[in-house]
Amino acid sequence: MFLSNRLSEYRAPLDDVDARTLGGDGVQAIERYLAIRRDHRETPLEALPGLARQLGIGFLHVKDEGQRLGLGSFKALGGAYAVAKLVLQSASALLERELDEGSLYSQEVRDVAEGMTFACATDGNHGRSVAQGAKLVGARSVIFIHAGVSDARASAIAAFGAEIVRVDGTYDHSVTEAARVADERGWTVVSDTSWEGYEHIPGLVMQGYTAILTEALKQLPEIPTHVFVQSGVGGIAAATAAHFSIALGDRRPLFIVVDPARAACLYESAKVGRPTQIPHGAPTVMAMLECYAPSPLAWRVLGRVADAFMTVSDEVAVQAMNRLARPTDGDPAIVSGESGAAGLAGLIEALDDPAAKDALGLGPSSRVFLINTEGATDPATYFDLVGMHPADVVIPRAGEPGQFSV
Repeated sequence: MFLSNRLSEYRAPLDDVDARTLGGDGVQAIERYLAIRRDHRETPLEALPGLARQLGIGFLHVKDEGQRLGLGSFKALGGAYAVAKLVLQSASALLERELDEGSLYSQEVRDVAEGMTFACATDGNHGRSVAQGAKLVGARSVIFIHAGVSDARASAIAAFGAEIVRVDGTYDHSVTEAARVADERGWTVVSDTSWEGYEHIPGLVMQGYTAILTEALKQLPEIPTHVFVQSGVGGIAAATAAHFSIALGDRRPLFIVVDPARAACLYESAKVGRPTQIPHGAPTVMAMLECYAPSPLAWRVLGRVADAFMTVSDEVAVQAMNRLARPTDGDPAIVSGESGAAGLAGLIEALDDPAAKDALGLGPSSRVFLINTEGATDPATYFDLVGMHPADVVIPRAGEPGQFSV
């Protein structure tokens, strides 16, 4: 299903706080943080000319976040970065002087971090990032996971020393429980979704994602005409739309938000013009996007700068995974998890829908930018859906759990 943004006629500039968070000083802060991560390197931007010809568009580029910081997901940039910033803020307050990212590995900052506990709810990838970030600074982490999170993803989180708490129900239930327990015990919640009175930390998480876009704008040969980005609660979509709007101004591409058809909270929010929680239904194969209530912070951005919203079926998402894994015409192979390929699924469905194709102006001159938001973070599920082990598709860059450089 496709929906042009009904709010376009009411579009306003970004909120000043959001503009500062997702551009300018915020971008410089995440760059300083990455400069001290020994395991950091820019993720590749892959050109897929063969697939572009098959689809009938001019150019297709995919930013491969399956190779990010040893975690295989764009989430590696969010939770861990937010943990680092929060530790620095606490240490600055206690030591009564301003500390920057260069102080993060110091003993005095580590002494502060050792007294802190970070908690979050997760479908898998965000929790790994928070757990990794806590381990890097010497803090404790407690990660809440819902019934649908696989044992493989739970084990990957626990590998960073996190305590795992299983919660009955869905992701939204785990968000509520994490917030409740953290409030009782004085822990710090690092959530990638926001709620009333809780925006600073989700803003830091989104700020971390802007590193993807600053890299992409350096790597792209031309400014894209269209961007399709998948979304759960809205963080990555909002960060992408806002940053491109800030960096490119009137030259910015059309921005299309892609929701799973079975968890289309942003699509439904666009229909009514406000953040809207939807009923829980049958689970979607796009497990990392299975969210039923959007982040109000992300919606505040998307309601102003997104051009269209659409939904994609599980079947087309799996088709997109397989097209990336089995390239033709000399294209590189890309390992894309069940949620990672949703942006490509959105492009495929838009091109197959004459009304959507016409409304978006997709055709031979279109230059499309996508983000592969995750690799095979659950190899067993990837094998079930693609019929190949991820290592048989392409060997990802090796990545050990990150360490700060000194």
